[in-house]
Amino acid sequence: MENEIAVVADPVGTGGRLCAVGPDGRPAAPAVAVPDLAAEVARLEQQDAPRWVWAAADEIYPRLLERSGVRLARCYDVKLVESLLLAAEGRFGRPRSLGAAWARLNGLPEPADAPEPGVEDQPVLFAADRHQLPPGADPLEVLLAVHAEQRRRIAVREHPDRMRLLAAAESAGALAAVEMGRDGLPWSAEVHDELLTGLLGPRPAGGARPALLSELAAQVQAALGRPVNPDSPAQVLPAFARLGIQLRTTRSHELREVDHPAAALLLRYKELSRIHAAHGWAWREAWVREGRFRPEYVVGGVVSGRWATRGGGALQIPRLLRGAVVADPGHRLVVADAGQLEPRVLAAMSGDAGLARAASAGDLYAGLARDAFGGDRPRAKIALLAAMYGQTSGEAGQLLAVMRRRFPAALALVEAAARTGEAGGVVRSQLGRTSPAPSLDRLLDDTADPADGASPDRRAARSWGRFTRNFVIQASASDWALAMLAALRRRLTAIGPQPRLVFFQHDEVIVHTPEPLAAAVEEAVGAAGDEARRLVFGSTPVPFPLETHAVRSYVEAK
Repeated sequence: MENEIAVVADPVGTGGRLCAVGPDGRPAAPAVAVPDLAAEVARLEQQDAPRWVWAAADEIYPRLLERSGVRLARCYDVKLVESLLLAAEGRFGRPRSLGAAWARLNGLPEPADAPEPGVEDQPVLFAADRHQLPPGADPLEVLLAVHAEQRRRIAVREHPDRMRLLAAAESAGALAAVEMGRDGLPWSAEVHDELLTGLLGPRPAGGARPALLSELAAQVQAALGRPVNPDSPAQVLPAFARLGIQLRTTRSHELREVDHPAAALLLRYKELSRIHAAHGWAWREAWVREGRFRPEYVVGGVVSGRWATRGGGALQIPRLLRGAVVADPGHRLVVADAGQLEPRVLAAMSGDAGLARAASAGDLYAGLARDAFGGDRPRAKIALLAAMYGQTSGEAGQLLAVMRRRFPAALALVEAAARTGEAGGVVRSQLGRTSPAPSLDRLLDDTADPADGASPDRRAARSWGRFTRNFVIQASASDWALAMLAALRRRLTAIGPQPRLVFFQHDEVIVHTPEPLAAAVEEAVGAAGDEARRLVFGSTPVPFPLETHAVRSYVEAK
């Protein structure tokens, strides 16, 4: 890591301090105090594009970006890297703030992490109070010491280069998350109104149900033969039971198995009710400003490395409402989707020649079907999903036996991960993201069937084995996705200031770009995907194609 500069903000005002960092992670020159931190960071970025070392990007970068408008190329996020290292060292879930890392380094009691800010919180200038430092501690000295120690901890990992790449990709993701939250996803209130009215009826006054929901609620009651609140499982389940239909829950997958008019009506009610609650008129008033949906992304919000959001439902935009995502005049949305990502990850990680050959066919499931399942694509897909998720019952179990014979290296990888989890161990992604160790609460298996004859302990162990079985694949898919996002972000900067990343979720990105640049953006997307493949999986022959569409509206890409 060359040309690094550690940076901290003053607790009040606009100033801060900077310090060049040497190859060993320690100060390479005396610290410098500046009256306008954002301006100085912008000047140095345009001059040398260093890697900025700071406690947390989500605490400092939003204000730097707001004050200077300059987008930074690279950073090193101590909080995110601390999370990765704690998990790798078997200390998953320990406090990850700068203050907690410093306390561990000095053998002191760890302060608990400060609560993450809610979306309604009023941010202070640089949120320095979230670092959890003890009174009198110098934030810059603490930052430098913790960063140097993290560098040492990375160096002693089994694959330090992989962990360095993971830390860089995670940190780049933090920059992208801040920028996407600031830029926002283009959102048409007019189209949104039209879609909601078509789905739910006119906007109701106050907190009343929309007209169509009220009609569906009445039809559910009529079909069940008694007054019930369709939002209340405590009322709905007994009503079905009186009809001789035993349900454990009112979840959609159970209702779909019920051959009764009330089940179909309730499914429709639940779908529309979710849209009204999660992305209705009230949601738009809270989250859409100046024609942009502006969520707050949480990098690494899921243990597998996938992102989350602090409210707003950015990662679950209903397909029915994607028509409201509309590019500005003269612009296009370049929507890119990495199809069949997790099966391709399994092929690349395992080095299974047969699965790699199927992946090279374009449609992986079709290639798999041709090679092992007599051309039956649906059965091939069931078989591969059973291998990745550990499904052994019914037809899936029979097909899994075919997978084991024909693709032994791929099955060996996931089954070894499952055995490790069953034994209470941890597994790691391609770049070293580590699964949490099982604990009592994590071992509770709500889906286990006591009639299967296994003891509760055995059922719990199998449940955790299914988790670790998929973790190695899903977390490695996150490795690739983050590396792709970082590479794309860099390539978009080279195109010019206008193409902007505005959405990211695991295997999909959206870039908002002037229409004349759409072709260059599509080319950049493909190049970024291939770069990520080489970085994460080396010389694998498995392709990771990204299907791109330059469209006016998000709904046109699907």
